[in-house]
Amino acid sequence: MSTATHKLLKGATGDWEVVIGMEIHAQVTSNSKLFSGASTAFGGEPNSHVSLVDAAMPGMLPVINEECVRQAVRTGLGLNAQINLRSVFDRKNYFYPDLPQGYQISQYKSPIVGEGEVIVELEGGRTATVGIERLHLEQDPAKMQHDKLPSLSLIDLNRCGVALMEIVSKPDIRDAEQAKAYVSKLRSIMRYLGTCDGDMEKGSLRADVNVSVRKPGAPLGTRCEIKNLNSITFIGQAIEYEARRQIEILEDGGKIDQETRLYDPNKGETRSLRSKEEAHDYRYFPDPDLLPLEFSQEFVDALKAKLPELPDQKKTRFVADFGLSAYDASVLVAERESAVFYETVLDKLGNRVRDGKMAANWVINELFGRLNKEGRDITGSPVNAEQLAAIIDLIGEGTISGKIAKDLFEIVWQEGGDPRALVESRGMKQVTDLSAIEKVVDDIIAANPDKAAQVKDKPQSLGWFVGQVMKASGGKANPQSVNDLLKSKLGI
Repeated sequence: MSTATHKLLKGATGDWEVVIGMEIHAQVTSNSKLFSGASTAFGGEPNSHVSLVDAAMPGMLPVINEECVRQAVRTGLGLNAQINLRSVFDRKNYFYPDLPQGYQISQYKSPIVGEGEVIVELEGGRTATVGIERLHLEQDPAKMQHDKLPSLSLIDLNRCGVALMEIVSKPDIRDAEQAKAYVSKLRSIMRYLGTCDGDMEKGSLRADVNVSVRKPGAPLGTRCEIKNLNSITFIGQAIEYEARRQIEILEDGGKIDQETRLYDPNKGETRSLRSKEEAHDYRYFPDPDLLPLEFSQEFVDALKAKLPELPDQKKTRFVADFGLSAYDASVLVAERESAVFYETVLDKLGNRVRDGKMAANWVINELFGRLNKEGRDITGSPVNAEQLAAIIDLIGEGTISGKIAKDLFEIVWQEGGDPRALVESRGMKQVTDLSAIEKVVDDIIAANPDKAAQVKDKPQSLGWFVGQVMKASGGKANPQSVNDLLKSKLGI
């Protein structure tokens, strides 16, 4: 793999470099909230999953959820990051209607996870390394609803107090492609770990994107933050628009105001929301109701020992053990469910190395292709791993040809059933009887004497005869037997 080069944007005055840093807010997979026992279930009636702590009733004290701590540490380990055995919770003070306490319990100078890195894969086999600055735990605010009443906004506290991991990158990202690949990789890692479901439609994963531009080699420019992006596609579009907006302002002799902006996907543009706050504006101070969070190295080591195989490790194994290309392996491991499906197919095939590539081709090209066409994901596939393994096995043992296999796949997709039983009941077996094939071959040659006479001078035209025989046999003739017979009959 090659390392990604920086992609520059062309402006009226020359090239510009885009500098991007990201803050990913990932909802922790946990049954209860960060400091209360209230449910984190999505979709409840408004204000039905709220404890007295979440509602900031007087005298209520927060109590840390140990499972959320475990999940944060496991995520940090998955990001190859430093785990801090001592961290501190702080109060981030600001007034907003979705924050009942008037502050957010977060972490500032002493986060639970320190520096790490993520390697992202780009087109053409290129890679880019994105540094992780920190990962800290914090409370999610409530949800404001502005479309229920004409003159009032409503507050739903169900989400208030749900544990978030805020993952802050270093400003290492240089274009929209890298940004989208970075978010996809982070989401994949957390899904493998089971620490966040990554459902952006439900708000389980959201991104704040800091964008600035500069001339190559110049100091960092003034950044603007684009808030609450809940789609990987929108992240890419917002970055491209914002970079162009800033370049145009600078080339016209203006200056960039440091501010927070929102992205409007309907108009494809960002718009100003407010001036950008700095850390000192929030008046951080250690939360007096919470002791410093301390745990032992043994606690971390025990969690590390039970980590699942992560995407990069799985990809390396698929390439080494089954001879897959780096690209095919990347496609298979991108989502945990896809990797599990592929490995289940191989398991049904007895984990034979020779079947690895064929299984990958069928999973990626036939299955994924059909799922994408119909807008489904792997969990809703009408063809399960056992059925697909049976189809591949039937090809390997010569019972059916590749063409018949595709017809069989279609039947199983539409009707279900056992592939082996379907081949028997519907007479789909490949014809290997040479005498039966020989008659078809003789008829094709007799009907095309001119082409038969030319085949010695043009050996590539043999493929035409093979196609005609396969067509005449309904795709049931064994292709190798057809080739051998034709070569013998035509004297090649």
